[in-house]
Amino acid sequence: MINTEKKLEIMELLREELPVLRAKAKVSQEDIAERIGISRQTYSSIETGKRTMTWTTFLALITYFQNNPSTLQLLNGIEGLSAGLKEILTSDDSGTTNEKIL
Repeated sequence: MINTEKKLEIMELLREELPVLRAKAKVSQEDIAERIGISRQTYSSIETGKRTMTWTTFLALITYFQNNPSTLQLLNGIEGLSAGLKEILTSDDSGTTNEKIL
């Protein structure tokens, strides 16, 4: 099973940077919430740490910011995010790393 703690850890790394990423992308909370399919209230609660994002929301945010030229470099600079995501995506159901996926 994929390590839930690791998922929460990397989601928190992203959450801490959401205000900066959003400002760099020059979008409102409402704009980004609409793009990723959640309400503005939900997005606001995630950004302020009042609510934990789902894995689906996390992946949607990563996709959004990776595809925005204004935020790609900043996203790639979040220490531990890329390595943690790679670790999760290359682990099989038992938690064993499977380099063949890459």
